[in-house]
Amino acid sequence: MRLASLSILSFFFFELQCGESARILGVFPLAGKSVNILYNRLMKGLADAGHDVTLISSYKNKLPIVNGSYTDVVLTGFTEDYEALLNRGHFLDAHEDYPISAVNDYFNYFLFIWNNTFKHPNVRKMLKTSQKFDIVLTEYFWNDCLEIFAHIYDCTVVMFTSMGGVNPWVNDRVGNYLQASSASHFFMLGDYSKGMTFIERIHNLAYYLYDYYHKYFVIIPGNNAILQHNFPNPPDVSTFYEKISIVLLGSHSSLRQPIPLAPNMVEIGGFHLDPPKKLPKDIQTILDGAKNGVIFFSMGSHVKSSDFSEEKRKIFLNVFMKLDQIVLWKFEDDNLPGKPDNVHIRKWLPQMDLLAQPNIRLFITHGGYGSLQETIYHGVPVLTIPCFADQYNNAYLAVQLGYALKLSYNDKNFNEDTLYSLIQELLNNPQYRENAKTRSRLFHDRPMKPLDTAIYWIEYAIRNKGAPHLRLSALDIPFYKLYNIDIYLFFILKLSYCEAQFVPVQNILAPLKFGNVVTIQNGTMWE
Repeated sequence: MRLASLSILSFFFFELQCGESARILGVFPLAGKSVNILYNRLMKGLADAGHDVTLISSYKNKLPIVNGSYTDVVLTGFTEDYEALLNRGHFLDAHEDYPISAVNDYFNYFLFIWNNTFKHPNVRKMLKTSQKFDIVLTEYFWNDCLEIFAHIYDCTVVMFTSMGGVNPWVNDRVGNYLQASSASHFFMLGDYSKGMTFIERIHNLAYYLYDYYHKYFVIIPGNNAILQHNFPNPPDVSTFYEKISIVLLGSHSSLRQPIPLAPNMVEIGGFHLDPPKKLPKDIQTILDGAKNGVIFFSMGSHVKSSDFSEEKRKIFLNVFMKLDQIVLWKFEDDNLPGKPDNVHIRKWLPQMDLLAQPNIRLFITHGGYGSLQETIYHGVPVLTIPCFADQYNNAYLAVQLGYALKLSYNDKNFNEDTLYSLIQELLNNPQYRENAKTRSRLFHDRPMKPLDTAIYWIEYAIRNKGAPHLRLSALDIPFYKLYNIDIYLFFILKLSYCEAQFVPVQNILAPLKFGNVVTIQNGTMWE
């Protein structure tokens, strides 16, 4: 009898678990290793929470799944194409004033990826099956066309963005339109924490206006062309805006400028970070023998130190030779000519585990947002060497927040004296480490773990049928109404008419019914 009761109870819990399980499709075609760590970690977290996960990506999952199911739809060939792009080394040719000139280049490359995603045989095979999904997850990189999956499976979209801060393109998708007068655009590089000058506000407004042009005359037409090329009679991508339920931001308020967020925008920055693990024995031995501490140097996965120009490489080596600290350098070649004795190179280094070591005095990095999150997780000061894309913006914000200094790879002042003085300032001025520790406390001070937050809001969107009650009405308002342009024009025309006809200015308000004036003891009021 007891055994039968236990069997019934086990069956009940099994049914309860299955009833709560959702079918989740992740669409993340970009083949960059750093972003795929995020995608994989997020989808694994959902599977471990008991959900049925399918992931379209360039990599096969290698992490253990402890609960639900995890199915890979691998975009074979994508990683090889991406590696070929990286090997061209063009990332080191970018300059800080790149944004407008490079946006179209990035967009055209992305369109190529999205088009190949739809054409890939593994995706085509999946689309021919009868399976259904409750929700679609994707990262937004001007890829409105990927939201066709939500249309096909008649479900809602959870959008993710790994970029630092809150980029304007994602804000635009959910009607969280920022004020150009106060919120500096993603392309505005500098410290605007105390506001912008008149000229800077002109530049800022110009970037916002460019976004409007780029959205309606480049992004939407380009994405529509891809859909029309791959699907019969597809809907216009502009209709997908109402499909977005939740936006997961790979940022955190401790590492970005303070700006308003819509109710359906949730910060989960650092969700991919796990407690540090034990270091390899040879690396631990180097740290243990470093009496004056260790400087950790890594340029991430997109930029290879081995691709540095001969001039830059010599600058680094000559500066490192002068230091009392040991330098651990992630260098992709087996040999580094002219390497001083205090420099140790490895093709790969466990970044998160190294930054946790108390002997790490400084982190020299490209300024990728993931790397900055990892260094703040452990409270380590930073010297950023930004090279392209969001790295410039991330570097300026890190300097603004007081835990970093920057020296862009193509800075005209990139020389031995500059590099040496910046390193010495970061090593000897305790302010930078104190600021890093302060940011670290803010980064960790949350009501729940960021991965748990992400899972909660994804499940919330599923439970509440896309959570339409969180959607801002600004999405449905024409821009001229949203910014009161029609009202401003009304007053301008009225003023012009009154001036031309010599009509008293107070008559401008005549069409407006405010009610009767009631006299009271201390003045007047409207009835």
